[in-house]
Amino acid sequence: MRTFEKVVVMGGSWGGIQASIGVLKALPAGFGLPVVLVLHRLRNTESDLQQIYAKKISLKVAEIEEKEPLTPGCVHLAPANYHVLLEKDKTFSLDVSDLENYSRPSIDVTFMSAADVFGKQVIGILLSGASKDGSAGLKYIHDKGGIALVQDPTEAEVSTMPESAIKLIPGCQVMNLGKIQEFLLSIA
Repeated sequence: MRTFEKVVVMGGSWGGIQASIGVLKALPAGFGLPVVLVLHRLRNTESDLQQIYAKKISLKVAEIEEKEPLTPGCVHLAPANYHVLLEKDKTFSLDVSDLENYSRPSIDVTFMSAADVFGKQVIGILLSGASKDGSAGLKYIHDKGGIALVQDPTEAEVSTMPESAIKLIPGCQVMNLGKIQEFLLSIA
């Protein structure tokens, strides 16, 4: 298994599927980092989300399972109705505790656990969305020395999520999807 030091955590809500595909489609199958993707989803509904991503991007796509290891070159997709936590042994833990920001999975929960495990080696990316979920988690990543990227609100399908993060984190980097792609390609 390939080793890695950094992790990419990405979150979005309304407009987040299109935005995340826009970023991920540029990454090659051999991308050297794991990507954890948290999208707000309907809680008790079957979804073809994994297949949609698999058809559009080169990276492997897998819905997260309990104790599954983080894998470079893989987009780990948060399952519906579970919070996703990263563990110190670089595996996942799924949690059914209360909704956070009216959501489960909550972007904040995943971002904060990633920062607790990886510290300054986390690249957090917050995309289009209609809530404030993700802003506190991205600030936590930034405060732990990680990199906080926010989709340019003028490009986002719904600007609430990016604008909330920009207000909360004056030091975040605001980029369009093309610049986020370039950044990720440059660090891996």
